[in-house]
Amino acid sequence: MSTLSAVHDMMDVVATPTSRTLVGRDAELRELASLLGVTPDPTGTTGSAVLLAGDAGVGKTRLLTELRDVAVADGWQVVAGHCLDFGDSALPYLPFSEVLGRLATELPDVVDTVAGRHPALARLQPGRRVLASAPQGGGLPTDTASVDGSTLERADLFEAVHALLDAAAEKGPLLVVVEDTHWADQSTRDLLSFLFTRPFLGPVAVVASYRSDDLHRRHPLRTQVAEWARLQGVERLQLQPLSAPDVRSLIHELHPEPLPEREVTGIVDRAEGNAFFVEELVGAASGPGRWVPEELADVLLVRLDQLGDDARQVVRAASVAGRRVSHELLHEVAGLPEARLEEGVRGAVERNVLVAHERHYRFRHALLGEAVYDDLLPGERVRLHAAYVAALRDGRATGTAAELARHARLANDLDTALTASVRAGQEASNVGGPDEAAYHFQQALELLADPRRSPQPDVEVSKVAVSAGEALTAAGEVQRAAAVMREQLDRLPADAPDTSRARLLSALASVLIIIETEDDPVAVSAEAVALAPTGDTPLRARILANHARILASWGQYSEAEGVGLDALALAERLDLQQLAAEVITTLSNLKQSGPLDGLRAALVEAVERAEETGSLQAELRGRFFLGRSYQDHVDFAEAERWFRSAIARGAEAGIPWAPYAFEARWQLAWVEHVRGDWDTALELTTVDGPAPPVPGAMLASVRLLVEQGRGADVGLKARALRKFWAREGVVAIHSAEVEIVAAGRAGDLRGAVRLYDEVVTELSRIWHPHFSAKIRLAAVTAAVVADGLAKQPSAERIALAAEVDRLHAEGLHVLERYHHPSGHWGPEGQAWVKRLDAETVRARWLAGVDAPGLDDLLAVWHEAVQLFEDFGHVHELARVRAALASILRAAGDTAGARAQGDLAREAAHRLGAEPLLATLRELGSTPVRATATAPDALTPREREILALVAEGRSNGEIGRQLFISAKTVSVHVSNILGKLDAAGRTEAAAIARRRGLLD
Repeated sequence: MSTLSAVHDMMDVVATPTSRTLVGRDAELRELASLLGVTPDPTGTTGSAVLLAGDAGVGKTRLLTELRDVAVADGWQVVAGHCLDFGDSALPYLPFSEVLGRLATELPDVVDTVAGRHPALARLQPGRRVLASAPQGGGLPTDTASVDGSTLERADLFEAVHALLDAAAEKGPLLVVVEDTHWADQSTRDLLSFLFTRPFLGPVAVVASYRSDDLHRRHPLRTQVAEWARLQGVERLQLQPLSAPDVRSLIHELHPEPLPEREVTGIVDRAEGNAFFVEELVGAASGPGRWVPEELADVLLVRLDQLGDDARQVVRAASVAGRRVSHELLHEVAGLPEARLEEGVRGAVERNVLVAHERHYRFRHALLGEAVYDDLLPGERVRLHAAYVAALRDGRATGTAAELARHARLANDLDTALTASVRAGQEASNVGGPDEAAYHFQQALELLADPRRSPQPDVEVSKVAVSAGEALTAAGEVQRAAAVMREQLDRLPADAPDTSRARLLSALASVLIIIETEDDPVAVSAEAVALAPTGDTPLRARILANHARILASWGQYSEAEGVGLDALALAERLDLQQLAAEVITTLSNLKQSGPLDGLRAALVEAVERAEETGSLQAELRGRFFLGRSYQDHVDFAEAERWFRSAIARGAEAGIPWAPYAFEARWQLAWVEHVRGDWDTALELTTVDGPAPPVPGAMLASVRLLVEQGRGADVGLKARALRKFWAREGVVAIHSAEVEIVAAGRAGDLRGAVRLYDEVVTELSRIWHPHFSAKIRLAAVTAAVVADGLAKQPSAERIALAAEVDRLHAEGLHVLERYHHPSGHWGPEGQAWVKRLDAETVRARWLAGVDAPGLDDLLAVWHEAVQLFEDFGHVHELARVRAALASILRAAGDTAGARAQGDLAREAAHRLGAEPLLATLRELGSTPVRATATAPDALTPREREILALVAEGRSNGEIGRQLFISAKTVSVHVSNILGKLDAAGRTEAAAIARRRGLLD
């Protein structure tokens, strides 16, 4: 055992949760092991040294603990010593006394032999480090070191330690770890210098760690490290903070029960990649605690004790500013003359409390700033915030409206806070920051409702509320936008102007058409029109434009056209070009009852007009409508082009979650799922950071379809999405399908039918009983039942076949009631209708109830194959082919069964659809490797990832290089292993080289 275990034991006594898994340090561990010669053949190294640097708490000890385990597993001996913070009273050579003590326990014969040749070594033994009388003469010669109260020639001692390490290496490679050298005494530093410059005969490696944030300008180790780094054979490795995805992984390790996303995001943001901070913040999240946990605050505030009075005053003033503060603003608030201010700042910078960048300062660690702020007295905080308000408002220092709003609110200057919040919201909206804009507008609404505030007639509540709703909608928080509109409508006094009520009602109706609601958006919008001001006013033009869009969304096309033309005429009279572009987009999409080319041409013109006038929302709507038009007619390439353009525009504008920008992403993910590019679908549905709840659930529902298709057990994940059924119907459709299929795989056919009934009941409530997706859900459920009928007793087969007949009848009822202005029942709808027909006759055939003739059975299934080919749904087409193959085999048509089975198998291999492959294996058809062994079987992305796998890169490294998540890389690697029939990454690389898949 190594003395590193003692460090691990000490870390375990901390009350906060501690991760037992190394998170986010795979690359650093490999690099460190390689630099020290631990990873290669130990007998081939002659020793090396590494200086491991990193801020306190960033994970140096955790990395060294893992290095110890790797080294021990490879046959290395590991010993460690620690420097301790004893100030000026540190024992010389303390870490090497610890090393000697460990070697004396593990290799007593070696230590005795070396001590016999080098008597000076005995003086380092831990048991002999006792107090003794000082030597006569009152001091020590400059060329000697004090050990045990005696004088020893430094050269003898250094030679003794060197000889001991060399002798120990004869028993096996030796790794020496010296931790926390920022606390090392001069003698220890000198001995390290000797070891770094004196080669060893055997395999000895030395790693010395230190806190880089402790090395202020006058720290004695600062110059020493610079000298060591220039020595041959000494490498320097700076341990950087963890990435945001790695911090999220660490949070999950520490707190397996999911924390609220807002809390996770806060920890990621505040911890700044510091593992110790993450552990402390997660511990505080698990129970009651201060904003900065008390134990963590105590650790952080120790740094302030090292500062002079002026530096402490500067740091306190800076903590009130937030994350960073300009020099001019700090000068106005700190209350110090310029010379003393600069001296105070210099002290804080030299002690690594503040970091200077151009004319700004920030805390080296954000949590340190928070701890300092929490330590201020309440009155002190208010006074400093008021000083910031005065400096910003009077123009004595530059700053943002957001800064002014924050300081004014915390200084209880509510009037200034209100006007600054509104301005901050407008500024954030203009630069594509919808989340920040929503925050500031909602702060303004709270201030408007505060009775302590002075009346400000120039700030209209309804305008601020609409701005807040628009910002929330752009941020993807549409449900919250509706809640804000309803709340402000409820707060309006009875004598409020009609214009205020009309503005809020119109904005509410515009939000209601995006979400699932029991309210009637058309009625709400009509009330807004009735209350709108008469005459040529911008407000009336906006309300009419919204009403036209809402009527169109509800299928009232003729009424929408009349209102839209009125809105367009009014917008043009008032020269409201952006609003006119929005109306033109609405009117263009009303051409669905005419020729398809005419609709698309009108929409292209609308997009061009929107681009010219800078009407982003109209442009996004137009691009999305074009994508949907091509998607409905299964021109997936054109659909992808328009959807991607909408996604790109939303990203460029900083509103990726806004309506139509996000819908384009979600629809494209569905398109890629349909046409069999499942890897792209996974990339589109992967969210590395926080996502609004409903959009996040929409992406997750598509992702689950892919994961289930590849064999993952995702039934519980799908069930977790049920809370979103009432809020977004498409989540209900996709996640219910996943649950239905999962029930079928578990053999619970009755359960699958119950799930169908549950989701249909919910969707009928929020939509209407004849929604078109009911046909798809019925077909999926019928397929699950038919697949499992053969394993049921006769009576149960008959009863389940009757259930399938009911599903079929419900699907036909939907078909009879379906209406689209173009009269178009697209390839997708036609395919699912025929699939429902086919599964129904298959269920009857298997149950022996009203069984059709074999020719009729085969005819309907061949027709289903053709329609799914027309639709282009790769996975469902393969499933239809597999079912047809089973029928053909039962009918004795072995050749036909094999042909259909082989086509299904080829698609399943390409998709990585293991459950379908298992079904095909059960059919007993001849196994065919098809294109799975050919170079073209790997997608370009898979070949790119395979090349990096062959280089030995980890999933995290590959993800960072290709700018995708590690989870997505893992999916790609799994697909590669399946396609190459490889048991692991090394075998996959070898197979790829043999087949010429790698350059």
